[in-house]
Amino acid sequence: MFQNKRLFASLLILVFVCLSNPVAAELADTIEKVKPSVVGVGTLLKIRRPPAKLLGTGFAVANGRYVVTNAHVIPAELDYEKNEVLAVFIGTGKEAIVRPAELLKSDPVHDLALLKVEDFRLPDMKLGKMDTVREGQLYAFTGFPIGAVIGLYPVTHRGIVSAITPIVIPVKSTNQLDAAMIRRLRNPYDIIQLDATAYPGNSGSPLYDVETGTVVGVINKVFVKESKEKVLEKPSGITYAIPVTYVHQLLKDAGVKIN
Repeated sequence: MFQNKRLFASLLILVFVCLSNPVAAELADTIEKVKPSVVGVGTLLKIRRPPAKLLGTGFAVANGRYVVTNAHVIPAELDYEKNEVLAVFIGTGKEAIVRPAELLKSDPVHDLALLKVEDFRLPDMKLGKMDTVREGQLYAFTGFPIGAVIGLYPVTHRGIVSAITPIVIPVKSTNQLDAAMIRRLRNPYDIIQLDATAYPGNSGSPLYDVETGTVVGVINKVFVKESKEKVLEKPSGITYAIPVTYVHQLLKDAGVKIN
């Protein structure tokens, strides 16, 4: 009887929390839906210990056989002589599976890459449009901030859109410019700035609507930060995302249709 009362009390508390914080309840449902679409991206070399090396995060799109990630997550070279391959890591925990992947298309200007997964089909994520994103709106992103040290366990963070801002900030002198920053100044575009903290393993994570799970951007921890914060004495902990507009263009350039 006592246990039943405790169970009833716990259920009442849960209902109260959900009713008093509907965003949290919606986000919990959305995370459950999104997690199967989020994968680790890295390499596999069977003679290496451990054989799998996680480099970042990606998410499934189109018919579930394609994965979007950041271009900087993809290694510049693979050890083909030892049969090292590009791979995605699917599932949760130590029982996660590994599937070979092929780099289908890369967009170095916007730091995006499209992979094709072999012999597997994932639940895909719906791609939204940038014109729905407003400053002050709440979004979430799911990925692997600390890699796979203890197994493949996706982590979710959330934050508001602090600004939609140019990829580069003005510098005090030309001495602060390098070749990469000059290239980006020649091809400026806006990115999404968030008041949330991401880590290098989050690169390639989907930024999505907390209610629907619709993707509006791709988290970028390295490429954008070098442009936005390189000249700052004390870089901040804010996070950036590449707008989904460029994901749509990447798929179009690769000849991949969205369902």
